[in-house]
Amino acid sequence: MAILNNEHIAYLKNIVGSNFIFIDEESLNNYATDQTEKLNFKPEVVLKPSTTKEIAAIMQYCNQHLIPVTPRGAGTGVSGGALPHLGGVLLSTEHMNNIIEIDENNLQVITEPGVITEVLMNAVKEKGLYYPPDPSSKGSCFIGGNIAENSGGPRAVKYGVVKDYVLNLEVVLPTGEVIWTGANVLKNATGYNLTQLIVGSEGTLGIVTKIVLKLIPLPKYDLLMLVPFKNLTHASEAVSAIFKAGFTPSALELIEIDALKIVSKMVDNQLIPVTDDIAAHLIIETDGNNLEVMMNEMETISELLTQYDIGEIFFADDNNQKETLWKLRRRAAEAVKIEGYTIEEDTVVPRAALPQLIKGVKLLGQQYNFKAVCYGHAGDGNIHVRINHPTIKNSHGNKEMTQILRALFTLVKDLGGTISAEHGIGLIQKPYMDIVFDKVNLRLMQSVKKVFDPNNILNAGKIFDTE
Repeated sequence: MAILNNEHIAYLKNIVGSNFIFIDEESLNNYATDQTEKLNFKPEVVLKPSTTKEIAAIMQYCNQHLIPVTPRGAGTGVSGGALPHLGGVLLSTEHMNNIIEIDENNLQVITEPGVITEVLMNAVKEKGLYYPPDPSSKGSCFIGGNIAENSGGPRAVKYGVVKDYVLNLEVVLPTGEVIWTGANVLKNATGYNLTQLIVGSEGTLGIVTKIVLKLIPLPKYDLLMLVPFKNLTHASEAVSAIFKAGFTPSALELIEIDALKIVSKMVDNQLIPVTDDIAAHLIIETDGNNLEVMMNEMETISELLTQYDIGEIFFADDNNQKETLWKLRRRAAEAVKIEGYTIEEDTVVPRAALPQLIKGVKLLGQQYNFKAVCYGHAGDGNIHVRINHPTIKNSHGNKEMTQILRALFTLVKDLGGTISAEHGIGLIQKPYMDIVFDKVNLRLMQSVKKVFDPNNILNAGKIFDTE
C-alpha cells in the first residue's frame, strides 16, 4: 500500500476543499479509535466529503495510487470495522446527513448515510410511520453504519433487522464507479441481489451514499414489563417458553443482575430494586393497535412465567417509566465497559440453546479466570458476552484471549449458532471465521471482494485477509 505524500494530499484537498481535509494530530487521533476495546490506529489523513461525486473522485484517485481507504460513520462500532489499521485515508460520511425524502404514499424514505438513526426514526414517526431497527447506540450511530453492519437491536425479534428494510442503495465502488444496486420496489427478482450483498459487508465492497428504506405504519400502543428471575438458567429457559406458547413480543431482552448493578450506578434507577436474590431480568414489550388484546397478552405471559422462580413483576405505567427501563438496558454496554468489561462478543444461537450458551460462558470464566456478564436480545438468541479479564483488556493480537475466544466460539458453533449477530466481524473477529466457515466459503467471499475491489484498497484486512 502507498504512503501518502504531499502530492496526494494536494490532490485530495482539491476534491473536498481545504476545510474538509485534516492532517493535524488532534484530528488524526480523534479518528484513530471507535468503541472497539482499547485499540488505536491513526490514519494519515481524514476526509469529510459531502457528495457522491466527491467520494467517487476520492476512490478513483486512491485506487489508481493504491492508497488504503477506511470508510467511517459515527465510530460506534465494536468490531474494529472503522479502524484505519493500514493508515491511509479515513473517509468520514458525517457531512452526508440529509434525509432526502419521506414518501408517505409508498411508505419509503430516501436518506444519506450520515443521518443519526434516531433522527431518522423520529422524522418518519412524525408522519405516522415506523422504521423498527433500533440498535442500542441509535442516538449516536449513523444509518450508513447500520447498513454496513446489518444492525438489529431489541425489536428485531418481531420486526427483523436492517436488511429487511433496505430496498435500494447508491454505492461508490472502490474503482470510483457509481451504481444503484436495486429498485425502489417491494419485490425484485431481477438478477443477483446486490443490495443484500452490500448490506452487512462492513464497507469492504463499496461506500453507500444513498439509502432507500421500507417503512411500516407506526403501532399505536406499546406495553412494557420487567420480570425478575432468581435463577439465570430459568430466565433463559423462559425465553423459549414464551414463543412456544404462541407469543411474539416486540422486544424480549435479558440482562443479568451483575450488569444491572453496574449500569444502575450510571443511570438514576429508583424503579427497580437491585437485590442479591435476583439473578437476571427479562424486559418484555408488546406493541400493536388493539390495547385490550395487548393487555391480555401481557397478562397471559406473566401467568406463564409464574412456573419459574421469579420475583415481583413490574409493569411500566407511563412513558417515563418505560424510558427508564430502556435506558437501563441500552446503556449496559457503556457501563460495563467503564467497569472493566472491555472485551465484547456478539454471540447468537437458536433461542432454545440460550441456557447452554450462558452456562457455558460461566464455565469458561471459571476455567480461564475471567468475569463475564451476559445481556442482550434474548428473543432472537443474540447474547452479548462482556469479558473482564484481570490482565487482558484487548482481545486483538493477544494469544491467551484468542484461545479463550476460540473456546467460546466453538461452543457457539456446536450449539448451532455463529460468531456475530449484529456487530460484524471487522478486525477483531477475523481470526475466528474458520470456526464457522470452511475453505470453500471463505474462498467465495474473497473472490467477491476481489471482483469489487481488485486492488484491495477499501477497508482491506477486515472480515478476512485477502490474498
